Amino acid sequence: EGVWIRRASPTSLCWWLVTAASATVLCFAQRWSVWTGSAEAGPMSGSAVRLRLVRAAPSVVARRLGSDEIMNTSFVTTDRAPTRSGIAWKVTLILIPLITLGLLLWLRQLEVNALRQRTVSSYGTVPSFQLVNQNGEPFGSAQLAGKIWIADFIYTTCPGPCPMISSRMSELQKPLEKTDVHLVSFSVDPDKDTPQVLRSYAEKWQAEPGRWDFLTGPKSAIYKLSHDGFKLAVSDGSDAQGIPVHSTRMVLVDRHGQIRGYYDATEADAVTKLVADTGHLLREQPK
Repeated sequence: EGVWIRRASPTSLCWWLVTAASATVLCFAQRWSVWTGSAEAGPMSGSAVRLRLVRAAPSVVARRLGSDEIMNTSFVTTDRAPTRSGIAWKVTLILIPLITLGLLLWLRQLEVNALRQRTVSSYGTVPSFQLVNQNGEPFGSAQLAGKIWIADFIYTTCPGPCPMISSRMSELQKPLEKTDVHLVSFSVDPDKDTPQVLRSYAEKWQAEPGRWDFLTGPKSAIYKLSHDGFKLAVSDGSDAQGIPVHSTRMVLVDRHGQIRGYYDATEADAVTKLVADTGHLLREQPK
């Protein structure tokens, strides 16, 4: 659970495939332009040489007037062909990114629609708890009663994935700003993460007051809540490198205190999935 691995979403994989295909077409277009340009350069060069020879020998002009006219006509024709070819390739190169963008938007919409239609499961009930938030105020189950909320476990001096987890939580504020969804971050290093320290951490991540709370309290209570309540692995690090080890998952809880989903913050599409499932719960359980 503590391993920090980023996985590619279906949309990102499609994006890379389309990009690779576009690059291949572009490369082929450039090569084709060079080949066709070289092929057309031969007749043009030959015509130019013949014209120079005609200028050098005026007495021959009268005898070869017919052939010169044909060569001049060929010269004009071959001179115009690259221009039309160049315009065609320019149009093609303009269309490639536009088509790619349209395809990516279509794939993105397909993914969003699939997320909206999937069911949100239930994984048990969060037990009652009472801790202290970054303002030194009591905060627990009573303050979250009747609300949809999202939880995570972090600590402020974390050298690993905690900044990414908090970044994901911060991203959630914008799409959820018109809802009553609450965000809760539990510190797994409560001895160091005092309310004052958590308040500075909240300011760093631009936590909206009244929506995102950072909780501290007795270590035993927080660890029991993580392990027994949220079913997430946690360790204070006493048996390893001396630093806390915790899950990188964010947890979605409904208005009845039921756990409805787990989302690994290190995955690229974690926020997309979480927002989609939260929207599903908001429709399923309106205020």
